[in-house]
Amino acid sequence: MKVYILLADGFETIEALTPLDILRRCGIDVKTASITDSLEVISSHGLKVQADTLLSLEVADGEMVILPGGFPGYVNLRENQKVLSLVREYFEAGKYVAAICGAPTVLKEAGVANDKKITCHSSVLDEMKGDYCCTCADVECDGKIITGKGAGLSLPFALRLAEILAPASVVDKVKQGLQIV
Repeated sequence: MKVYILLADGFETIEALTPLDILRRCGIDVKTASITDSLEVISSHGLKVQADTLLSLEVADGEMVILPGGFPGYVNLRENQKVLSLVREYFEAGKYVAAICGAPTVLKEAGVANDKKITCHSSVLDEMKGDYCCTCADVECDGKIITGKGAGLSLPFALRLAEILAPASVVDKVKQGLQIV
């Protein structure tokens, strides 16, 4: 199983790196993919991150794509045609698409998952209404669309992704190691 986390300049650090950490602890093959021509991506707080690969390379072989929010990260994601094509490809193939904070707007821009239950950051809530059923839950899962509300909920979001992708016994062991249970 392979998962890709798409990184755009201005991504929210905790929203990208928490799923990376949790999923790798669960033994899942997770790669970060820069949406630019450079492996170096800078977070919304100035943290320089070296991505594992570039979006321009083949990243369609995953089972899940994760879209972190952060400003202007989620805007950079939704303005990138390669990102939109990849999101459509994953959705149409019945693969998992996960987005947190402002990144559910990428789903809307890609024209996928209409009428699905989602959650998102309050700053983009009005933009998402009408096409989606916005529940305002901390984490929402509707079929293969998983969304999270914002940075403060990165850990519950990441754990939900782990529960989907890894055996329960593995997730429980990770939770125990983190002293969550």
